[in-house]
Amino acid sequence: MQVSLSYRQIVKIAAPISLALVVPQVNHMTNTAFLGRLGDFELAANAIAGIYYLVMYMVAYGLNNGIQIMIARRAGENNYEGIGKVFSNGIFLCVAFSMLAIATTYIFAPAIFKASLHDAHIFDAAVSFIKIRIWGLPFLMLLGLANAFYIGSSHTKILIVTSLFQELFNIFFDYTLIFGKLGFSPLGLNGAAVASIIAEGIGCAVAFGMLFILKFYKRYYLFKSLRFRWNIAKHTLIVSAPLIVQYLFSIGSWMVFFIFIEHLGQRPLAISNMMRSIFGFFGIFTWALGATCNTMVSNLIGQGRQDDVFKAIRMIGALSLGCAVFVCTLLNIFPYTLLHIYTPDNSLITEAIPTIRVVSLSTVLTAIAAIVFNGVTGTGNTKVNLVIEFSAVICYLIYCEIVIEQWRKPLHWAWGSEFLYWLVVISLCLLYLRSGRWKNKQI
Repeated sequence: MQVSLSYRQIVKIAAPISLALVVPQVNHMTNTAFLGRLGDFELAANAIAGIYYLVMYMVAYGLNNGIQIMIARRAGENNYEGIGKVFSNGIFLCVAFSMLAIATTYIFAPAIFKASLHDAHIFDAAVSFIKIRIWGLPFLMLLGLANAFYIGSSHTKILIVTSLFQELFNIFFDYTLIFGKLGFSPLGLNGAAVASIIAEGIGCAVAFGMLFILKFYKRYYLFKSLRFRWNIAKHTLIVSAPLIVQYLFSIGSWMVFFIFIEHLGQRPLAISNMMRSIFGFFGIFTWALGATCNTMVSNLIGQGRQDDVFKAIRMIGALSLGCAVFVCTLLNIFPYTLLHIYTPDNSLITEAIPTIRVVSLSTVLTAIAAIVFNGVTGTGNTKVNLVIEFSAVICYLIYCEIVIEQWRKPLHWAWGSEFLYWLVVISLCLLYLRSGRWKNKQI
């Protein structure tokens, strides 16, 4: 399916992605709110284990993002059989990568947590949680593969259906398993892990079921040659590998950030977990428009319309900035109301106010930088993305080491690292795009 360049087309692709992203973020907010009722300790342990799982998921996200770029390019070329081959091979890659991640977690995660965490109780809880939670990764990787197909082929409305099924079950099992309702035994923090696995399994089943219900498997030859093809796998990994490493750098640095915060104490870590949830929820429009930019840029290049790429990035960036300014204003007018969702502890809320103001302002810069960065991703030259990410992460970690570990500045100074990270990203992205070296990139 070839896309046209208009605000209507942008919204047509981005709106379903936004709605699909709202649901998991509402679930994360609910999850955090439930655990906040148990106490600061559960919030703190969930923060560390949750970030570790996010690091493992970034392998899936990088792989599936590369597949999405390839599907979008084939869609721009009207090569439906090519879409099917990329998708079918992706199934084998997703299963293999998820099994590797599970083995890595059981072998190395306890040692990583032990070497980095100061609180023994948080260590025990985080290890127990992640050994359960990691079993949801195969379902999540395959769900991400299906979503990559839906986004890359511009059938984004399906994401709403799969996300609703997944998150409704997640919220239900969060409530029943964390607190022990409706005859279930109370599992506390681990109940959140079990609930997420069940929900991811259901989401995966629905996503693949829709491929058959709507006959996409026939139109795009998705399972016509369901066997591993090394040449396609190699091509997929050439595109995806830099993205995988890039996202591991990005989220890995965020895990280091949370470990630094844990050194400040349990309370700053609990506040940071709330900030992570807020940052994720109110960044929905930015990430949806980023995915749209990625797809549209790749599709336009597939049509031979390289000269329209800058126009697409500007149009999508303008929409993203408008959404971010609205969100920033909202967060600064109603910070107390929002934070009461997560905790009834008024002293914790008061301590979190300076940090939420910093986070809200950073969303404005993120809104522009993330769109430009996804525009670079859409060109298919993912090695450039890796170089940009590596440069930004190095600057980010130097800031964290100095400001958090050495100077021991307050929490809102720590979250100021987001400004430095995104300034480096947008500067390097603009340099690359203006060079024009991406115009003849083949994938």
